[in-house]
Amino acid sequence: MGSIDRYIFRTTLASFALVLVSLTGVIWITQALRGIDLMTSQGQTILTFLGITSLVVPALVLIISPIALMIAISHTLNKLATDSEIIVMNAAGFSPFRLFYPFFYATCVVALLVAFIAAYLAPDGMRRIKQWDAEITADVLTNILQPGRFAQLDKNLTIRIRERQPGGILAGIFIDDRRDPNERVSIVAEHGEVVKNDNGSFLVLKDGNLQRFEAGKRDPALVAFGRYGFDMSKFSGQGHDVTLGIRERYLWELFSPSEDDPVYKQIPGQFRSALHDSLLAPIYPFAFAVLTFAFLGAPRTTRQSRNFSIGGSVIAVFGLRMAGFACSVMAVKSPGPVLFQYAMVLGAIGVGLWLIIGGIVVEPPPRLMEAINRSNARIARLFGRPAAA
Repeated sequence: MGSIDRYIFRTTLASFALVLVSLTGVIWITQALRGIDLMTSQGQTILTFLGITSLVVPALVLIISPIALMIAISHTLNKLATDSEIIVMNAAGFSPFRLFYPFFYATCVVALLVAFIAAYLAPDGMRRIKQWDAEITADVLTNILQPGRFAQLDKNLTIRIRERQPGGILAGIFIDDRRDPNERVSIVAEHGEVVKNDNGSFLVLKDGNLQRFEAGKRDPALVAFGRYGFDMSKFSGQGHDVTLGIRERYLWELFSPSEDDPVYKQIPGQFRSALHDSLLAPIYPFAFAVLTFAFLGAPRTTRQSRNFSIGGSVIAVFGLRMAGFACSVMAVKSPGPVLFQYAMVLGAIGVGLWLIIGGIVVEPPPRLMEAINRSNARIARLFGRPAAA
């Protein structure tokens, strides 16, 4: 790789990283706002909130990476064209196909990243989200005990909390325990928190009092305490099973699902669609790179407008991706759209390479440009400004 190739390679990957981080961050924030319920209604800490919401980042990167690559290649080519570097390299003997080399190397790096995320990282993140969310949802201490409500955990056990405070602290706790027929226990505490260890789950109460009404006795026994542990192991959701969906399956699990898998028996078409989506994921960056370069990589003077080429590349890339999404949806019911999707992506790569190797400049038809110029002239006259020549 020569110095020019290294310069273009570094510029493209640096732009790709910047665009990828920016777009992923913006979309991640919108997704994370949906999980704010973890901190408000279920009393989870900010570390739990950030941990769960950050696991969706690989799935976002999987979708955003090809688009970020397209933007990075467009930016690099536009920068080279603005500085007249493409024309100079073409005059020095660089053909458009030779100029495509460093962009191809950058695309290989992005494709390897996408392949790893599609095969392992994204399913692993979604699997961890589902397991983590199941643990929180199944735990009665964080799901059923809602502020201001009397929760009947057992036939003769009622608990009420006044509010949840930051850090998982419970305030205003009342417990009425009548499970023992020989006595009734009523507990009132100012604060409490859930503690889990190897021995089970406990509701540790602080600053309260306990009243024990024993059968056959007239007066209750009253005990004030500073710290008291109430066993809740029976009601905590430990050892529950999690049923994995399609998005939580690794690539090798999609290749050969078990015949006894209840999810596979119910929706085998979605397994097929998800499998081919994972296989096509690293191919889309090559299609996006080839199409973008085909529109923008040809040498042009600084007086030639690149607006049409930029718009054409955007339409081609997004049209290809939207058609891919549509084929993925239709592939659930029939394998035919899968073949069409492969043909469409590989055909786009073939057409783009043909344009690059042939040095064909993609330009708008002259009649279209005349119509655009006439429209601009009318708009200029409408606002009372002289039209540009």
